[in-house]
Amino acid sequence: MRAAVVTRYGAPEVLALREVARPTPGPGELLIRVKAASVSSGDARVRALRVPEGMGLMARLALGWSGPRQPVLGTECSGVVEAVGAGVTRFRVGDAVVAFRGAAMGAHAAYLCVREDGSVAPKPEGLSWDEAAALLFGGTTALHYLREARVKQGERVLVLGASGAVGVAAVQLARHGGAEVTAVCSAANAPLVTGLGATRVIDYRTEDFTLGDARWDVVMDCVGATDYARCRRVLAPGGRLLRVVCGLGGQLAAPWQGRLSGHRVIAGVAAERPEDVQRLVELARSGEYRAVIDASMPLSRIAEAHARVDSGRKRGSVVVTLEGEA
Repeated sequence: MRAAVVTRYGAPEVLALREVARPTPGPGELLIRVKAASVSSGDARVRALRVPEGMGLMARLALGWSGPRQPVLGTECSGVVEAVGAGVTRFRVGDAVVAFRGAAMGAHAAYLCVREDGSVAPKPEGLSWDEAAALLFGGTTALHYLREARVKQGERVLVLGASGAVGVAAVQLARHGGAEVTAVCSAANAPLVTGLGATRVIDYRTEDFTLGDARWDVVMDCVGATDYARCRRVLAPGGRLLRVVCGLGGQLAAPWQGRLSGHRVIAGVAAERPEDVQRLVELARSGEYRAVIDASMPLSRIAEAHARVDSGRKRGSVVVTLEGEA
């Protein structure tokens, strides 16, 4: 089968299309014929070994020294069940599904095996393959952090990097939970984020959110743009800073920062929970949550897709399609 393979760490040009062995589903597994998959910031970071400060050595030990041990990236996809292993009862051949592989990756290939009891769910009707493929990376990350912060109805939430994959999910999910959302992004993306539920937009190019009089109960930094020292004065009593992208020093300091001021700093890796996938699919099915597609292109243009992610200018998600790949 065809797959996009990372030959070594580096720029998008290290990606190559290769023929690799097609997986066979074991007991309790589904074989998915992939229709579309997102190219996320997580994929780009692994490809380039672009990791937060202080985590380079640990990343090489965990991922692979000169290149990733899992050479096929891709955290999420949409597709059709091609075959099932022994004991599978929830799905059958021909079912349309979405799946989240998370750190295990492997979705940038024509076929992918996932466990029936894992992060897989029926594809919401009415969504294109592209839209369905981009529901889960940003959504599961946003759900994790908003849950850790225990965001309540009526609270004020500021989202930094509100137009990216995690940001557009955070805006929608916080608003769905009854929060009042302020989005920080470029002026060009203001119509997008207000359409998703933000009540105010701050253009980061012309305004520093830390210098005004506004206070927020939760500041969610989706892009690694700030830290507690900068945010302290704009956090309300009991406020929480959510550091989605954070270096080693910040993660080690997070449990202790803000305690004397009555604040909390939350950092670390987002949990991968099958129930979060089910929740996001339910919200998408009811029209209360959607993916935003920046660009869609065939798998043959995987390097171009990575370059778009590297630019830092994508709106929502970049998707690659695998129609006709085998």
